[in-house]
Amino acid sequence: MSAFNNTTSQPLIFLLTGIPALGASQIWISIPICLLYAIALSGNSMILFVVICEKSLHEPMYYFLSMLSATDLGLTICTLSTTLGVFWFNNREINFDACIIQMFFLHGLTFMESGVLLAMAFDRFVAICAPLHFATILTNTKIAQIGMAMVVRDVAIMTPVVLLLKRLSFCKSKVLSHSYCYHVDVIQLSCNDNRVNSIVGLFALFSTTGIDCPCILISYVMIIRSVLNIASPEERQKAFNTCVSHISAVAIFYIPLVSLSLVHRYGRKAPPFIHTMMANVFLLIPPVLNPIIYSVKTKQIRRAIIKHFIRKVLISDKTV
Repeated sequence: MSAFNNTTSQPLIFLLTGIPALGASQIWISIPICLLYAIALSGNSMILFVVICEKSLHEPMYYFLSMLSATDLGLTICTLSTTLGVFWFNNREINFDACIIQMFFLHGLTFMESGVLLAMAFDRFVAICAPLHFATILTNTKIAQIGMAMVVRDVAIMTPVVLLLKRLSFCKSKVLSHSYCYHVDVIQLSCNDNRVNSIVGLFALFSTTGIDCPCILISYVMIIRSVLNIASPEERQKAFNTCVSHISAVAIFYIPLVSLSLVHRYGRKAPPFIHTMMANVFLLIPPVLNPIIYSVKTKQIRRAIIKHFIRKVLISDKTV
């Protein structure tokens, strides 16, 4: 059987996968998935809106939160069309170039979210362990530089990852395991040597999340040590409460990410349903839960959202 790649006249087409063995019943599964997408889009848009509009939230912690919401919005949008296309219209085809573009943004934004979580951990570390120097360390310029550094890092890492896919040929099955393009999933379908792609992919993973996660853990070890030295139990609880939302965000991001990576690399004999479930958890749970967690646990965000809704109701009443 001849091998097809992007150099041939015939375009390379992959087939995306919804939930195996359900067939026409997939449309019913699309209802909760569509609801999760709606929650992710509206929740993160609301967080982004109130941080931009409320001057009281123009502080480092909320700037980083707005970066997290923007990243979650990007992750949600970049897979929205293919996922809903598969579940609603059984539109499974995606060409190779579109697959590469989606993969670039999917993995790039995933690494970006990891970097934002690290920046948020650094913000909490400085606020608790060096409060007197907080204003001089985390200036608006420094925050902008941190954001630009994350963008440059992710573009520099993801560019060789996706460009190296051009060297692969695909001569057998072109059926992907998910409703979107995932790097490990694609390279496993190649019929020539993919070790270089696998090594570069692992390097990308370890040079981003593999560095960010231990740094976050070290930050919290130092935060805990600093908090335990505080004499007042009330002040200890207050200091810990400022970290609860971030710790929750870290957990709901890294646990599905690590689980999906392990399932892909070591769980090839696992039922296809497991791959699908892990893929959707990895994709949707962080963008859905992050705005809920920060709205519930962060008083300033909650007040800003309520203030916005009250203002909107008053304006609508006046127009009536």
